[in-house]
Amino acid sequence: MASNNQVLLLAFTLTLTLFLQLLPFQIEGIGAKVENLPGYDGPLPFHLETGYIGLGDSDDDMQVFYYFIKSENDPKNDPLLLWLTGGPGCSSFSGLVYQIGPMKFKIEEFDGSLPKLIPRPQSWTKVANIIFVDLPMGTGFSYSKNVLPHRSDWKFVHQTHRFIRKWLAENPEFLSNKFYMAADSYSGIPVPPITQEIADGNERGLEPRINLQGYILGNPLTSGLEENDRIPYVHGMGLISDELYWVVIFFFKHSMKLVTRMKCQ
Repeated sequence: MASNNQVLLLAFTLTLTLFLQLLPFQIEGIGAKVENLPGYDGPLPFHLETGYIGLGDSDDDMQVFYYFIKSENDPKNDPLLLWLTGGPGCSSFSGLVYQIGPMKFKIEEFDGSLPKLIPRPQSWTKVANIIFVDLPMGTGFSYSKNVLPHRSDWKFVHQTHRFIRKWLAENPEFLSNKFYMAADSYSGIPVPPITQEIADGNERGLEPRINLQGYILGNPLTSGLEENDRIPYVHGMGLISDELYWVVIFFFKHSMKLVTRMKCQ
């Protein structure tokens, strides 16, 4: 059975999808200011833009969707963050409403009505400008007009690097802001090489130059090898029996990250 949070997210996302269809989007990075959101009474108490940045050989080959929220403190001087949610393939919208954005769902029993949004006092947008980006390609509202190419972490890296340079070209007022990559979970894998690729691009003289300062990771995945520790951990915590533990060790001793519920059954 789906959790209450999952039901809220699904209901709100479907409504948001319909709402976004009404916005005056244009191809190639021209964002649209959003003044109201379904589930929130009155105008938004922060500056929100949504839009697409075109990647690929032609400008409209691949379209990357983003939410941009200006700092509620000093947008001109506060840092600029690009946020990627984990997965891979989880929309950055989940990071916006469940983690660091200025709005969150009001947790209450779902009664079939539209979920309500309420302000988050601890939002990172109190002190930073944040771009929430739907990457890798095919995530969230991002899409390709062609068949999606084979996805990989390196394509994720290249797409993100191209996105931020094109976004800054369209929004040059943020070129002088200190820039940080930020992410959680699986995106702990691509963020360090994204940061390195941005730094290398600056060294090669790519324009616009990005005022790169570093990256921020929360509860990141850094290596698939970490997953091999899950089975000994849950056994040590008494969550699985000795019998099941030794069965798993016998069959998956070389790579316990391959353990799935289906295989255990």
